[in-house]
Amino acid sequence: MIRKTRIFLEMIKFEHTIFALPFAFVGAILGAVTMQDRLPAWSEIGWVILAMIGARSAAMGLNRLIDKAIDLRNPRTEKRALPAGLLRSGEVLAFIIISFALLFFAAFQLNPLSVTLLPLAVFMLVIYSYTKRFTWLCHVVLGLTIGLAPLGGWVAVTGAVDGTAILLYLSVALWTAGFDIIYACQDFEYDRKVRLHSIPARFGLAKALGIARVFHACTGAGLIALYWLTDLGLGYLIGLLVALFILFYQHRLVKPHDLTRLDTAFFTMNGTLSMVVFIFTLLDLVVLHQW
Repeated sequence: MIRKTRIFLEMIKFEHTIFALPFAFVGAILGAVTMQDRLPAWSEIGWVILAMIGARSAAMGLNRLIDKAIDLRNPRTEKRALPAGLLRSGEVLAFIIISFALLFFAAFQLNPLSVTLLPLAVFMLVIYSYTKRFTWLCHVVLGLTIGLAPLGGWVAVTGAVDGTAILLYLSVALWTAGFDIIYACQDFEYDRKVRLHSIPARFGLAKALGIARVFHACTGAGLIALYWLTDLGLGYLIGLLVALFILFYQHRLVKPHDLTRLDTAFFTMNGTLSMVVFIFTLLDLVVLHQW
């Protein structure tokens, strides 16, 4: 059982939850303060965590199940749990069903809008894995899916959506799309060979990295706009400056002719950025703002 658990956690890359979960907390805290002048209840945060775990686990399980044949032919992914035979398709399908059940259960503990938006969330979680088969905009679809984390956090505690929530959603969506383009650069040749769609495969490495920079510039602009449109203050501003530096530095690590530091740019930089934005937003709204 312990071995199986480890295999499942490796399959869904549980450690990558650090990319989206901190932004779900940002959405919850910023939404509660902005729209209701309060902080989220611990119960609301708990249900947000469970919903995030369910949504992300279902999404990753679906991705691995749908891409099983593709992963088997790719030297980079052939040792993943499903193509390597460490897990059976039926086991992964059961895992997906349980994960969706957790998402649904958590959403029903929150508010009517959280439940109303469930079909959209499920559709986005399912469709992403198929998009690489027919469009190089697959990175944008992934961004719009991961961006549901802060939007979901916002809706979970407010039961409403406004322009600020949409701005946060799009900022995180473009951030995700940008770093997914960078990550896809390592499969540039394989994607072209088997005719899978991606921005690197469509436009080449240099132009793909340029598009990622544009996306991340838009993310930076969105995070700056949040500072002016909300009650966020000095604490957030300090974290924002650190986040902007991380975005800039990330693109210094990866070159079209040198992808050796791609893992650092993808895992370390993005995990750090999401935590920085969350910690300094928390400091600003929970400590400085309340004081």
